[in-house]
Amino acid sequence: MLFMAAGFVIWASDSDADDPIPPAPAAAPLLMAPQKPPTPPAAPEKSREEKRFARYDDNEDGIITRAEMMGSRRGSWERLDANGDNRLDFEEWAITTSEKFAKADADRSCTLNAAEFLTTRRKSKPKPKCEC
Repeated sequence: MLFMAAGFVIWASDSDADDPIPPAPAAAPLLMAPQKPPTPPAAPEKSREEKRFARYDDNEDGIITRAEMMGSRRGSWERLDANGDNRLDFEEWAITTSEKFAKADADRSCTLNAAEFLTTRRKSKPKPKCEC
């Protein structure tokens, strides 16, 4: 019986220590100054050559293969290779130039004067305006 009474006393004292409801947090001030988010670290600016290297390195492995280097020329080649035989003969190469000449020869004289020749110049893309 003595052991039962001691067990009851120990049990009753432990139940007070294990309070299931934690104390309420301290009240925060109502007017807090807005917090600025931390600024991320600045990434280093890539050099012109690093950007050029990245354009050729398609799989981003840090190495440029011959296929990656020649890949930028593939589209131009395919446009000129009209019959798709992977060979560029004179007619296929000259057709673009011949069409350009015929389009520029406005008076159909089979010659180009200075004004007509000026129309054969490659059109450059306009540079975007800086809105700094």
